[in-house]
Amino acid sequence: MARSRSFDVRRQAGFPAVAITCFILLYLPIILLVVYSFNAGKSIAIWEGFSLQWYVSAWENEKVQDATIRSLIIATCASVIATSAAVMAALATTRSPKFKGYSVVFAMINQPLMIPEIVTAVALLIFFAMIKVATGYTGLWYLILAHSAFCIPFAYMPIRARLQGMDLNLEQAGADLYGTPWRVFRRITLPQLWPGVLAGAMLAFVISLDDVVITEFVKSAGQDTLPTYMLGQLRRVITPEVNAISTVLLAISVALVIAFYLLTKSGKPKQGDVQ
Repeated sequence: MARSRSFDVRRQAGFPAVAITCFILLYLPIILLVVYSFNAGKSIAIWEGFSLQWYVSAWENEKVQDATIRSLIIATCASVIATSAAVMAALATTRSPKFKGYSVVFAMINQPLMIPEIVTAVALLIFFAMIKVATGYTGLWYLILAHSAFCIPFAYMPIRARLQGMDLNLEQAGADLYGTPWRVFRRITLPQLWPGVLAGAMLAFVISLDDVVITEFVKSAGQDTLPTYMLGQLRRVITPEVNAISTVLLAISVALVIAFYLLTKSGKPKQGDVQ
């Protein structure tokens, strides 16, 4: 009797054509965006020669500078807060026995992934509007807290996955040797967990840096971030300056992905390192 082959989607008829089509639709617009960021003319669709003028224009634009600094501050603070909360949530849901209501807690942590972002944005707008009226404070912390809340599940998933894949024997051995929970976490758990923490922090940073919907609803006057500034420019006059800014954001995202890959690759324990 002939041995049946396991199912492989790559062997299905039409798979190469579908895959190539998907890659073209996904990456061709990005390639065109990068190419036209070097356009010498003002058109975003007609090539008029190679030039770096739009990068220089974006670099010297004070509004772009202010929006960039504001975006980096918000993304950095939000990634730190979201990653810290995600670590505690991941430890609570992976290092303790299943409890009644576990599914509800898990759903609440991942709520921003399941509910449309516009709903979360409107809810945060109403919540922070009440606080603004009561306190009179209209500073940047509303955006930081809003981004932090939205980024928690993005940081939580890689951290939780890392914790689930870790061996508990070392942690149990540390506890048996009278190590306090904090000492066991600091000396045993955290050194093994750091690739997941780094992945979560990077993902939260990119999500915060890229966010438009929540920022547009929560921000006060004069608090434009780089994405909302670009959105405002698209409503007025579209020039390759927007392409140049988008290319820089793309380069930052790619650099973070490459850095994470190299760090996690070098951080993997070799066989025989842990006895």
